[in-house]
Amino acid sequence: MHRFLYLFLFTVVCFTVKAQTLRSPLDIPILLSANFGELRPNHFHSGLDLKTQGSTGKAVLAVKDGYISRISVSPFGYGNALYIDHPDGTTTVYGHLLRFAKEIAAYVKAQQYEKESFRVDLTPAPDLFPVKAGQQIALSGNSGSSGGPHLHFKIRDTHTEEPLDPLVYYKDRIKDSRPPRIQSILVYPLNGNGLVNGKSRPAEIQVVTGKNGVPALSAPVTAWGEIGLAVKAYDYMDNTTNIYGVKDIRLTVNDSALFHSHLNRYAFDEARYINSYTDYGMYREKKSFYMKSFIEPGNRLRFMEARNNGVLPIDREVSYRMKYRLSDSHGNATTLDFVITGKEQAIPATDTTGTHYFPFYTDNRFGAKGIRLSIPRGNLYDDLYFDYSVKNDSAALCGVHRLHTHPVAFHQAARLALLLQHDTLALKERYGIVQLTEKGRNWIGGNYRNGWIETDIRELGRYTIAADTIPPKILPVTPADWQKEERFTFKITDNLSGVATYRGEIDGRFALFELDGKTARLTYKYDRSRLPAGKHTLKLTVTDGCGNQAVYTRDFHL
Repeated sequence: MHRFLYLFLFTVVCFTVKAQTLRSPLDIPILLSANFGELRPNHFHSGLDLKTQGSTGKAVLAVKDGYISRISVSPFGYGNALYIDHPDGTTTVYGHLLRFAKEIAAYVKAQQYEKESFRVDLTPAPDLFPVKAGQQIALSGNSGSSGGPHLHFKIRDTHTEEPLDPLVYYKDRIKDSRPPRIQSILVYPLNGNGLVNGKSRPAEIQVVTGKNGVPALSAPVTAWGEIGLAVKAYDYMDNTTNIYGVKDIRLTVNDSALFHSHLNRYAFDEARYINSYTDYGMYREKKSFYMKSFIEPGNRLRFMEARNNGVLPIDREVSYRMKYRLSDSHGNATTLDFVITGKEQAIPATDTTGTHYFPFYTDNRFGAKGIRLSIPRGNLYDDLYFDYSVKNDSAALCGVHRLHTHPVAFHQAARLALLLQHDTLALKERYGIVQLTEKGRNWIGGNYRNGWIETDIRELGRYTIAADTIPPKILPVTPADWQKEERFTFKITDNLSGVATYRGEIDGRFALFELDGKTARLTYKYDRSRLPAGKHTLKLTVTDGCGNQAVYTRDFHL
């Protein structure tokens, strides 16, 4: 089904806001390290990352009246995070916090001890923590999966939980006079029915800036048949060296609209469509994000519209005048004018020898000796000619099964089962499927059933079976300083399946150890309200994804 162009600016999917400004969540100048919709592995960035002057401990303030509706503590993701519901139907989120305000922190700690877990996800009653605009709710930090001190701030539609672009509220306080910059484009022959520069594979063309300051392609493009385009570009802002995601992309041919995307809202269950919106293979192989200007049939992102799904038929030997126009939230824009020259030529038939045709719109299954693969409907973004090979090793637990020649992401997951060649372990949970990448083995895991290991996978690639029989390692960090600092610190690691759980106890009772997922450090701070003076025994148990355990014990005095 074709999608028709023109997202009427800010009217189709924009969230209507009653006020165009909010107070800042920080009492320092607003500078961004990331904007809304920025491209990330498997998802779009769902808010703004606000710089905190390279340090932690800045006061974090509620941006408007409301109540704290959710409190999350995790070693990963947003780390320490607060959610505030507001009367206007929005929710604001504050992530990567160092610590919560005193009364919130006391509540969280009590809940952690009650649940005997550092990781908690709490939904306090609406009357427990009412807040006013400007009230301090936390200190900024670097918790969770943060790559450096900052505040992750976002706004959601409370009812749908869809993230909205917060920049609409803060445009007047962020200086931005710099337009996006286009680095290169990809020109694709599509559906086995096209050629670009005489070849059946995409052509990557760099963009250069001439002496007149106008961007242009570094090489000519000729084509015939069905063609698609993609663009690699970043946005920029004043007073920072960061790069940002591009808000608005338009592509025209001969002054006629072909494609338009305006990224200002999406649903979380749509996030993995980024693997169709961008060229997944280019990201996996080169860590390079190209944004497609054509819409694959299995892509359901709502912020894109196109004529003929953005597919350009080159069927005349003429010059096709193309124009990209990229703009940001402040209206800064850049354009790239270029020509695709139609050159009639015979298009060779696609070689499908040894492949299996997987339509995107239905369930697909594949089986061979030692392997079963099931791809449920809705997981492919386009039709796929799937190819398969196996490298056998009679001494290994399993051969290496290569599922396709290039990376292909699933929207959710496919089910993979591999057959064990040598089933030697009594504890079957020690087996698991691993993905082989250029960086080594990535543990996926799985369940044992009648000699097979089954698991869900998120992409095609190379897979085999491994066994993890080695327990995690518990490494005390500067134990000579523990008494003076009144804290225990450990680093916990695992060789393959990863740390799954840990439990700290003092004198047989739960002790709250905080885990920093980035550094794999566990810390217990002396809690004298729960530890009377005298002799105590610390016990730390760490379990990996295969059930292997390591235990550390130590006596200490207070």
